[in-house]
Formats: sequence, C-alpha cells, structure tokens
Amino acid sequence: MLGAVPQVPGHGRSAVDKSGFLALLASYWSVSELTTNLIIFMNLLGALLLGALVGYERAYHGRAAGMRTYGLVCMASAGLTVIAGYPSFWYGGQHLQVAAIDPTRVMQGIVTGIGFLGAGVIMKEGLSISGLTTAASIWAASCIGVLIGVGFYAASILLAAMCALTMMWGSKIENWLPSHHAVAVQLSFKAGHTPELGAMQDFALKQGYELAHGSMAVSSHSGRPEWRFVVVVVDRLKAASLDVLARELQALDGVDSFALSHARN
Repeated sequence: MLGAVPQVPGHGRSAVDKSGFLALLASYWSVSELTTNLIIFMNLLGALLLGALVGYERAYHGRAAGMRTYGLVCMASAGLTVIAGYPSFWYGGQHLQVAAIDPTRVMQGIVTGIGFLGAGVIMKEGLSISGLTTAASIWAASCIGVLIGVGFYAASILLAAMCALTMMWGSKIENWLPSHHAVAVQLSFKAGHTPELGAMQDFALKQGYELAHGSMAVSSHSGRPEWRFVVVVVDRLKAASLDVLARELQALDGVDSFALSHARN
C-alpha cells in the first residue's frame, strides 16, 4: 500500500536501505498525516449521521431506501470530496517520487464505473425494491479503495469499520426507531367482481395499514381485475402480521388470489 519505491540512481532495479524504508513508512503515520486522517474521519462521521438522518425520514414512511442506503452514499460522497482538499498529504506527504497525474480524474472514473456495477445489483420485483443498500455499500467500498490509494490508511480503516457497522446495525436501529413499514400487495379478483377503492382502504385500516399515496396500479386479465399497491403501517404495535393479513385477505369477498411481500431495501 506504499505506492512506488524511489529509484536509486545507477541501479537497474528499485532499492532502498532499511533506514530509508522506515522513514518512508513513518511518513504515512506521521503526526501531521494522522491529524489529516482524523479530520477526514470527522467529515465521514458527520456525513454518515446526516445521511442516516435523511434516510430515517424515508424509512419512517416505508420507502425502499432507508438509513443505511442514505448514510453510506452520503459518507462515500464526503470521503471522495474531502480528500481532494489535502493534496499535500497524498502518498505520505509525497515523500515518494510519484507520476505527475491528477488523482481526482482517476477518482471520477472509478466512481462512474462503480455506479454501473452498483446498478446491476438493484432488483425490482413488483412494488418491492431490493439491493439498494448493497449498491451503496459497493460504492462506499470504492471510496475505501481510493483512500488507501492516496495513502490515507487510518481514514480508510475507520471508513471500513463504519461501513460494516452501518450495514450490520443500521437495520436494527431502523426497527428500534418509530417507523411505518411497508407491505407490497398484489390482488387478483374473481371474474365479474368490481372492487372498490374505499372498501379496500377501510379493510387496510382495520388491519392497521393505510394505502400509500400514488402506489396504486390497476390492470385486467381475462376479465379479472388485478390491483397492485403498497400499504404502510399506521401503528406498528397494532398492525396485523403478514400471516394474519394473508388470512384476512383470503376471506375477503371477491378476492381470487393474492401475493404479499415486505417492501425492502
């Protein structure tokens, strides 16, 4: 992780004595370098907290992207931005003879390529979306690699730890905080039956849910109406569990078949 080793004039291969290597290693862990890493870490921590705060608003309303997704994206964005402000501390304070390149252009190419990779793991099944947190974590991993590449080892270690903790504990914190979880519902009615939106809203309220605004999708196959929508928990303590909701839907007049799934991220 130390980058290029300086060339010794008159030799055909890279060489450095023991004292020179120790001095080079120490440059990556000097007081000034560690201070810069600490400043970067504080920026990353602040971005994680603020991003998670914005994500909590989405999680509270039962949206797909929650605290983990927003927190990881905000933190990775801050990491790629803040290191651009400390070029004099790249590569151990530039004690090495490095090529005259602009690392920010390399970073731009990395995050663009990683964006396409992250998009490949996002899956949409009906009204349920999965893979958003995985995509955000892939992008955060690219930020960790960039930090290592420019020599901010302490900040990259702390960023990796925060990413792991966010992915492990983020969902548990979301479940602990007040929130309105969402359930994707797909209903197929019997031929000739005309479902009513008001009746469906009343049914959802009796089970402790409400229809999410703008989530309704209506279609018809062979004369059988099909509805797809998302219901959001009104009160988590009073809302019916998925198995109870399935049992009540099965007994609902006019329903021929149905499918339920947690809206997840």
